[in-house]
Amino acid sequence: MDTPFVAVVTGSSSGIGRATAIAFAQKNAFVQLHGNSNLPGLCESCSLTTRSTDVVGACLLHVVDLTCSDSARAMMECAFAQFGYVDAWVNAAGADVLTGDARQRSFSQKLDALWKLDVAATMRLSRWVAQRMQCQPVRPQLPSIIHIGWDQCEQGMEGDSGQYFCAVKAAITAFSKSLAKTFAPKVRVNCIAPGWIQTEWGSHVSSPWQARAIGESMLNRWGTPQDVANTIVALCSKELEFINGQTLAVNGGWQSMQLSTRCQSTAE
Repeated sequence: MDTPFVAVVTGSSSGIGRATAIAFAQKNAFVQLHGNSNLPGLCESCSLTTRSTDVVGACLLHVVDLTCSDSARAMMECAFAQFGYVDAWVNAAGADVLTGDARQRSFSQKLDALWKLDVAATMRLSRWVAQRMQCQPVRPQLPSIIHIGWDQCEQGMEGDSGQYFCAVKAAITAFSKSLAKTFAPKVRVNCIAPGWIQTEWGSHVSSPWQARAIGESMLNRWGTPQDVANTIVALCSKELEFINGQTLAVNGGWQSMQLSTRCQSTAE
C-alpha cells in the first residue's frame, strides 16, 4: 500500500494556513493542522479539510503555544511519530496584531508578540523539523519546509505596521535561505512572500487601503489565501523539486502606486 503524503500546517485556524491545509487535502494528503487560541476556527478548518479529501481520517489536530519551546518540540515529535516522516512542513503561524483587542496594543507589545512567534518560535521549530527530515526514510520527493515572508520587505513601508512587519518578515526570509544552505541536499527550504492578501484584516480596511492593495498589483486585485496556498502546495511537489533556498513573491506582480496610477492615466 502506498504511504500518504504528509503535510503539517501551523497556524491553520484561518487565513493562509487554513487555505493551505485544504489545498493539501484536495491532493489527498494526510494533513496535520495546528492552532492555539482560536479553537473554533481550528475545528472549522479540520471539518473543511476532512471534506476536501477522499482519505479517511486524514486530519490530525495540534493545539500548541509554539512560543513555549517544550510544547513546540513535543508537537514536532508527535507529528513525525504518526508515520515516521513528514513531507511538507508549512510555518503559517503568526501573531495577530491587526485585529481584535490586539489592535490597541503599543508598538513595543506588538513587536514583542511578532518576534516571539513569527521569528524565534519559527526558527526553533524549523531547525528541529529539518534535523528530523534529513534522517527520515527516503520519500518519493524531497521533504520541504515553507516559511511565510512578505513582499514589502524589499520595498519598506511607512507607518508602525511597516516597521515591525518588514523587520520581522525580513528576518524569517533571511533565516529561510540560511536553513536551506544548512540542510541541502536532503531538505528543501523556501519562503513565500505574499503581497496584499485579503484575510480577516483585508476584509475590513478603508477605501484608501482597498485602492492601495489593488493598485500595487499588476493584476489589479487583492490576492486570496487560495492564491498563496496553491503556490505552497505546488512548491512542495516533486515537479518543483529543483527550487530551493528561494523567496517567491505571490502578489500578482508588484508595482508602486505612482506607477499604477500613471499607467491607468495613460490607458485612459
